[in-house]
Amino acid sequence: MGKARAIGARTKPPGAPAGARVPRTRPNLNPFEVKVNRQKFQVLGRKMRHDVGMPGVSRARAIQKRNQTLLREYRERDKSSVFRDRRLGEYSRSVSPEEKMARRFALEQQRQHEKKSIYNLNEEEELTHYGQSLADIEKHHDIVDSDSDAEDRGALSAELTAAHFGGGGLQQTSQQPGQEGERPRSRKELIEELIAKSKQEKRERQAQREDTLELTEKLDRDWREIQALLARKAPQLRDGGRQERPQPDAYDVTVRELGFEMKAQPSNRMKTEEELAKEEQARLQRLEAERVRRMLGQDAGEDARKPTHVSADDLQDGFVLDKDDRRLLSYRDGRMAVQEELSGEASDGVNAEAEGEDAAPESSEDLKSLLSGKSAEQQLLVVERIQKCHHPSLAAGNKAKLEKLFGFLLEYVGDLAADDPPDLRVVDKLVVQLYGLCQMFPDSASESVRFVLRDAMHEMEGAIEAKGRAAFPGLDVLVYLKIAGMLFPTSDFWHPVVTPALVCMSQLLTKCPMLSLHDAVKGLFVCCTLLDYVALSRRFVPELINFLLGILYMATPNGPGRGHALVHPFRPLGRNSELLLVSSEDDTATWQRRSLSLRWASGQTAQTGTEANHTRLSCLAVCLALVRRCVLLYGTLPAFHEISRPLRALLTQHLADHRHPPELQELCQSALADMEAQERRYQPLICEKSKPVPLKLFTPRLVKVLEFGKKQGSSKEEQERKRLVHKHRREFKGAVREIRKDNQFLARMQLSEILERDAERKRKVKQLFNSLAEQEGEWKALKRKKFKK
Repeated sequence: MGKARAIGARTKPPGAPAGARVPRTRPNLNPFEVKVNRQKFQVLGRKMRHDVGMPGVSRARAIQKRNQTLLREYRERDKSSVFRDRRLGEYSRSVSPEEKMARRFALEQQRQHEKKSIYNLNEEEELTHYGQSLADIEKHHDIVDSDSDAEDRGALSAELTAAHFGGGGLQQTSQQPGQEGERPRSRKELIEELIAKSKQEKRERQAQREDTLELTEKLDRDWREIQALLARKAPQLRDGGRQERPQPDAYDVTVRELGFEMKAQPSNRMKTEEELAKEEQARLQRLEAERVRRMLGQDAGEDARKPTHVSADDLQDGFVLDKDDRRLLSYRDGRMAVQEELSGEASDGVNAEAEGEDAAPESSEDLKSLLSGKSAEQQLLVVERIQKCHHPSLAAGNKAKLEKLFGFLLEYVGDLAADDPPDLRVVDKLVVQLYGLCQMFPDSASESVRFVLRDAMHEMEGAIEAKGRAAFPGLDVLVYLKIAGMLFPTSDFWHPVVTPALVCMSQLLTKCPMLSLHDAVKGLFVCCTLLDYVALSRRFVPELINFLLGILYMATPNGPGRGHALVHPFRPLGRNSELLLVSSEDDTATWQRRSLSLRWASGQTAQTGTEANHTRLSCLAVCLALVRRCVLLYGTLPAFHEISRPLRALLTQHLADHRHPPELQELCQSALADMEAQERRYQPLICEKSKPVPLKLFTPRLVKVLEFGKKQGSSKEEQERKRLVHKHRREFKGAVREIRKDNQFLARMQLSEILERDAERKRKVKQLFNSLAEQEGEWKALKRKKFKK
């Protein structure tokens, strides 16, 4: 009976030759560990590499690999001792063992030879240190005495060396051949004798040094006495020529020049804003005190220059009266009266007045009372003093006071502009202080200006709702608009103050009709302010062009051929359609071009006929100057020629004739020349011509066959780049996935270590409790035995 074949033994297939190798059969896979990747549809010729996968086996392999690599690195992360085999030729297969041994032996002999040559201290070679032999230095014959001089320091005597380091040499040296019968001295006596000898030697050296110093001083005195006798004059040349002095070289010249150069002096550090404010306040107080002293007629250096009077009966005890209480005697109506000094009262009054000027106003009325009755320079000085004496760095509440001061100043400026006549010179001076306060507190300043503009807009809207039209505001609102453009940046795309101001001026130019010359002056002032606003940003304002066009229409006579239609608030016909037309030739001949004063905008000054005609011509001149500014400002717009077409028509047909003064004609001609000089910056739209329809051809069209799955429409380099990008993205995702799995593996290992440490700790704690319980039981049993006895 034959042996049963072993399970899993290799069997040859039927018909296979005898010497043929039997292939290894694939083990049966667990169907629960196999994952089949199904496809949506079958494709002929496609090779699938991952149609069947085994995630369990792959996971086990990955864990095993991490145990061999990552886990080992994690466990050895804090270990720095690594054994490295540096034996010569240990890992070289080309060297035989005998050759390895020979090389190692030769290297060892070489190392030993080098060490012997370095530390070979035989008698033939003598080592020295600072010229002395090390063998002599090591004997330590001298003693180091800290009290000795520098020249003898470090010298050890042979006796002291033998006493301290001789190992009993004192007893040996004390017994000499000639003193055999004497008693040997003790160690203490020998040391005392050595100390006495060293002190004696020190005293001798000190005396020798003093003698040397005395001889040196004597030699110096003798040299000074005979030095005058040795002085002699330089021999003069017989030929009468002068002796040439040696010329210094370049190095000596440079050294002397550097010695006479100015050295940099140390400068003080830069002071902070708080320190500067305190110094300014102290300076103002000092100047005010000097002003008060000069006003009272007192002299600052009078007491310092005059000598102090000493009375004959002065006791020289230092007693001085704190205050002179004496009064001047005078007679009034035959009776004696005491005249009181008024200087102290006057000084107190002046000081109180100065303190009142320096105090921050609590309301606009307080500020008006401070500034009323003073000149422009005095008002500016008062505001400066208030601002400097209440700097925010001097006290906690000064910031709020200066913020209120800005609002009060703004209101005061509006009151000055609303007066008749307006005090514009003072307004111009106070704008500087408003600018300084605005730079310090921009938020509160913007809020104050917006509040003023909001009130003006509300008044205009209320007038429009009540009457259907609104008049131009007063000069105070116009000054506010001008100040807003000076305090805040006007080139921003949007600004919390400038943008509402632009809207306000646009509304004024659109909704306020022209009823008088005062309205024309106000409107032209608004146009000037608006151009100042948009000078940097070059923002197009159609209300400005429309208003200037209306002003030019009002300066021409009514007629049918004036071209462009007018827009509100101007009317082609009516009472005010020829408001700026001048019919008097005498007034036209006597007119001279001057700046248009804002006092005509107040509306309270009566004008004669000639003055009115001159004002009309001045308004027309200002309008032409503004038109020229607009041409230069908007000349780069693509639609500039269409925008300026009505203006060009009016200037060409009506305003360029000989009825107007020569200066107006020059302004008109220069404006027209500037318009013509601007280039057209756009091309008219033209319909594209359609291509002719080609005839049908019978030539076959060649179409490239596109391969499935590849992106077409790009070059070979572009396809290669896309392929590399795709590969990089895929590898990056794989690396991120592997890093995430590594982190999870390390987290599991750390958790297992923590659990193991906790289990070990619990086991030890349990063991301790058990031992303690056993001890407690034994102690109680022993206690019970004692009680039974």
